[in-house]
Amino acid sequence: MARPVFKDYSQNQLSCFPADLGSLIAESSPARIVSMVVDKLDVSEVVRTYKFGGASSYHPKMMLKVVFYAYMNNIFSCRRIEKQLKENINYMWLSGMQYPDYHTINNFRSLHLKDTITKLFTQVVLMLCDMGCLSLEESYVDGTKIEARSNKYTFVWKKNIVRNRNKLLEKIKNILTQIDEGIAQDLNYESDDTKGTPVFDKETLLKKIGEINEENLDKSKKKALKQLKEKHLPKLNEYDASLEILGERNSYSKTDHDATFMRMKEDAMNNGQTKPGYNLQIGTSKQFVINFDLFSNPTDTLTLEPFVKKQEELYPGRLKELTADSGYGSEENYTMLEQRGITAYVKYNYFHKEQHKPLKNNPFIPQNLYYNAQDDYYVCPMGQHMTHIGSIKDTNERKFTSYTDIYQAQNCIGCPLRSSCNKSKGNRVINVNHNLNRLKRQAFDLLTSQEGLVRRSRRPIEPEAVFGQIKTCMGYKRFRHLGKEKCYMDFGILAIAFNILKLSRLKEINPFEKLKMILCVFLLLLFLFKYAKRFFYIVPALKNKGLYKK
Repeated sequence: MARPVFKDYSQNQLSCFPADLGSLIAESSPARIVSMVVDKLDVSEVVRTYKFGGASSYHPKMMLKVVFYAYMNNIFSCRRIEKQLKENINYMWLSGMQYPDYHTINNFRSLHLKDTITKLFTQVVLMLCDMGCLSLEESYVDGTKIEARSNKYTFVWKKNIVRNRNKLLEKIKNILTQIDEGIAQDLNYESDDTKGTPVFDKETLLKKIGEINEENLDKSKKKALKQLKEKHLPKLNEYDASLEILGERNSYSKTDHDATFMRMKEDAMNNGQTKPGYNLQIGTSKQFVINFDLFSNPTDTLTLEPFVKKQEELYPGRLKELTADSGYGSEENYTMLEQRGITAYVKYNYFHKEQHKPLKNNPFIPQNLYYNAQDDYYVCPMGQHMTHIGSIKDTNERKFTSYTDIYQAQNCIGCPLRSSCNKSKGNRVINVNHNLNRLKRQAFDLLTSQEGLVRRSRRPIEPEAVFGQIKTCMGYKRFRHLGKEKCYMDFGILAIAFNILKLSRLKEINPFEKLKMILCVFLLLLFLFKYAKRFFYIVPALKNKGLYKK
């Protein structure tokens, strides 16, 4: 019987020459793609963020390679990255056998990438565009909400702040009236938007309090003045600081002032509980991220204009077509895209419903009434003219002005269709925004065209697929930093890593595998068509003979 023969094994074997780690990395490894991309980047902006002098620093390209490769493998913790540098051969090769600790990695992200991540991201996108992987002329835009790091019970609501501040101002007014009625009368009162509570100028208030002579006050008035200075005025400053942080928002978190409380899709309790988070907007092309930004506004409608403006700043004159869902379909957004010369494949509310019979065949709704543009009147279902009686001008906080025209019927008394047409006591009145209707007709023609059908079919598999991969596959469901700037930096690293990972997967597929995949899909479709055709022919015949049962 032959004896077993084993190779020599010694854990403490010494080598005269160091091993070449590159020879141990596969040619198709994503680590090589990361190294190739980072080597082509211009990191001069990152170098400017360093303070020269003292001990030498790790090279920024080496740090970028390590951080990008870690994010590609769903590793976002600096301590875990430090561990991988000592255990994983891919990280060792990328770092050149250097071992920065977690504190160095964290400082590199926070200090050197916070202000430069946008330029690095832009370089990667332009590099992919030159390689033919994506097109900057088209953009599919969508948004999702990602939870912030702050605690969900650290909320501050604007309504509560305004209400409590008004109550405090009433207390201050009563105390001043108690101390000196003349001082209370000298203050300038203004009407507030909440229950008509009087509000006075804070600077005038402090000036009047400083003019009070405490020597002439009795004990009770001195006590009231002391309470006013030590308790009420600091509380008033606190309310004013909260209102300044809130701005136009309705809420913010105490631990992350940039985070706004929003309703998240990832709700473990299924009770619609609001959580602090950010509204993440991305633009994609062939499932590559070409633009991203964070907003504190929970609705998508108000984010499109600054988002498009940023993309045009990153890639001037490139954007030609934009596709988005009905959350972006507003008169302001349509007008903005039209002025910029961008073809808008953007849905609007009731785009699908108005194509169905309940709305399409309803003769009483304003969009189905006949309109005479020359004489400017509508015709009701009974043939009565609805003449123009006025218009409404509305300017929002972003200084966008919209005009709504008002039309009224001449006489609805005794009309046999009144119960179906008009439920008001007087003659029927309709409000019409002609500019919005014109923009909706343009959007409808684009969306129902052949190119529009292609855009609409691709929209669900563009940004929504990217969100699914980022949240589910990469586990990026919550930010790990406090503050909008650091969250923006962190997602910028993830977006670059996502694009490089997408590129590495494209490189892995050779032409023969592509041909094989196309052939398999063709055979599967042929098989399904064959049996589906047989099913549709056989089932009606069986039904006619009474032999088919579900």
